[in-house]
Amino acid sequence: MSAADPSGRQLLVVIDPVARRVDGESTRIARDVLCAGAVAKIALPSGPEEIVRALARRGRRRTVVIGDDRALLRIVGLLHRRRELAEAPLAWVPVGALPAVSVARVLGVPLGAVAAARAVLDGSERQLGLLCDDGGGVVLGGLWVPAGASSCGAPAVRGEGAPGGARGVPSGDGHQPWWSPAARTARTALTLLAGPAGRHPLPGAARLRVEADGVLLADLDRPVGRVAVAAVDGLAEVVVHQRACDHPVRARAHTVTVSGPDFRYRADNRIRGPVRVRTWTALPEAWRLTLPRPQPPGVTSPAS
Repeated sequence: MSAADPSGRQLLVVIDPVARRVDGESTRIARDVLCAGAVAKIALPSGPEEIVRALARRGRRRTVVIGDDRALLRIVGLLHRRRELAEAPLAWVPVGALPAVSVARVLGVPLGAVAAARAVLDGSERQLGLLCDDGGGVVLGGLWVPAGASSCGAPAVRGEGAPGGARGVPSGDGHQPWWSPAARTARTALTLLAGPAGRHPLPGAARLRVEADGVLLADLDRPVGRVAVAAVDGLAEVVVHQRACDHPVRARAHTVTVSGPDFRYRADNRIRGPVRVRTWTALPEAWRLTLPRPQPPGVTSPAS
């Protein structure tokens, strides 16, 4: 813990065990930067129970997660289930290689240890939306159905929500996450995924029924190539690509339900299921994350 903190900032730094094992150097650097700039209490949990205890004792400290996507999702999910997420400010220093930190690129969190730690200290807090499902899960970046749709490519698209109009071209090798490394927001991720289906062959069709706030977008009698859902502007934005149609069906709704024969889906680059029905609900301004402050026009951000 640092001896002085003139700004009055107090942090609970939760260092994921996977981060310590995978990249101990970046983990140490991030910890040192945070401890030099704020009063930091360090937690080194070895399992879920110790994470629960650390969060229960956080008091008024802002929780900083050092780890990959799963580390952040674990804490966000825990706070959501305890109904404490809206009142628990979070910050994140991603540690790990792509695609293990793909959600960080979607949210706009720097990937470099020093840049991310400085953003924790000097950034600004933003309220973000998310998707929660009827099984208790949360989705921060976005999801698509079926999981096998990862083999499809999407054209380069100017990201609508990306700083500076970032561009990205997801590969078609099935290994890159459905958002490109240049994508910075859920809207950008959704835009990349929802590229014109006519230019890029879709994988095997799935028999799915898709409803948005009870309105039918696709039914079992029309094969679906892929369905993408992301939290955008407080609602769930859904894009449905049907095999027989070049133009996707788009809608915004509070809830999106997908049903059909056992299917798997990919949420925040993790495969879930199989399930026969799943409903996602958009929660606007559901959580608070510290992000880098917007750069003035003409100022180039340091490399992450």
